[in-house]
Amino acid sequence: MKSNIFKAHLALLGANVIYGANYLIAKGVMPNKIGPSAFVFLRIVGAGILFWIIKSFIKEKVAKQDIFRLVLCGLFGVATNQLLFFHGLNLTSPIDASIIITAIPVLVLIFGAIILKEKVTINKIIGIAVGGIGAIVLIAYGNSSGGTSSFLGNLFIFINACSYALYLVIVKPMMAKYNSLTVISWVFLFGFVFMFPFGIGDITTTNFEAFTLNTYLVIAFVIIGTTFLAYLFNIYALNYVSPSVNGSYVYLQPAVSFIMVSIYAYGLGHTEYAQDINLVKILSCLLVVSGVYLISKTPKKS
Repeated sequence: MKSNIFKAHLALLGANVIYGANYLIAKGVMPNKIGPSAFVFLRIVGAGILFWIIKSFIKEKVAKQDIFRLVLCGLFGVATNQLLFFHGLNLTSPIDASIIITAIPVLVLIFGAIILKEKVTINKIIGIAVGGIGAIVLIAYGNSSGGTSSFLGNLFIFINACSYALYLVIVKPMMAKYNSLTVISWVFLFGFVFMFPFGIGDITTTNFEAFTLNTYLVIAFVIIGTTFLAYLFNIYALNYVSPSVNGSYVYLQPAVSFIMVSIYAYGLGHTEYAQDINLVKILSCLLVVSGVYLISKTPKKS
């Protein structure tokens, strides 16, 4: 059992290192090689095919009354989430994006209280306030901070976080009712339907002849690593650890992003990223992480 728990933590570590690295890796080919919408098109199609290949071995039907909920999951959890994330990342700093995304547990708490009527404690209210201040400061600061930050990009990332948080609340009953691979396969299918009108134009005008080996490797990393493998790692881990432990690993993403951007800026000479690391962003990161910690902290039993 201890061996399985250790493997679960390794899986979570792997998933969140992949997520943390994705901010800089994906940004490296946008928009010079491929536009954000075209990138999302390839990501959803590629990962969706992989999920449905595995789903073909799981003989499980979805009840008609649950289809509409899965449609909403596809809208918020795949189409809106991924389109806004890649368009936001295209406009802003990888560090800004990785910090803002850690607000997801805060947003999950808010939507959970509204939709699922989950109890909100004093610690959680304080956490919402602290984390919210950090995210707002970072979004507002993105307009004047220099480097690769931008207000619009940060706003897109924040709306993306809201969309994904809403998806997590909506999908929760489905995960309890069906095999998780059944759910995610249908979610990606409906997500593709919503994404198609936005991505088809970009994908048909993409100049694939200009792709280098590096471009194909980045796209493969995003499809296989960030989307397919990272999700499977999270599924495996949830068999042995609680969702709160799973969620706590999101704290790693800004750290990985900070390290990669530092290497890129100071080790590899990409000076455009040098201004992305400063005191305001570090303090914003600490506020968001502190807020999430307060929300996830389990109250002591009397």
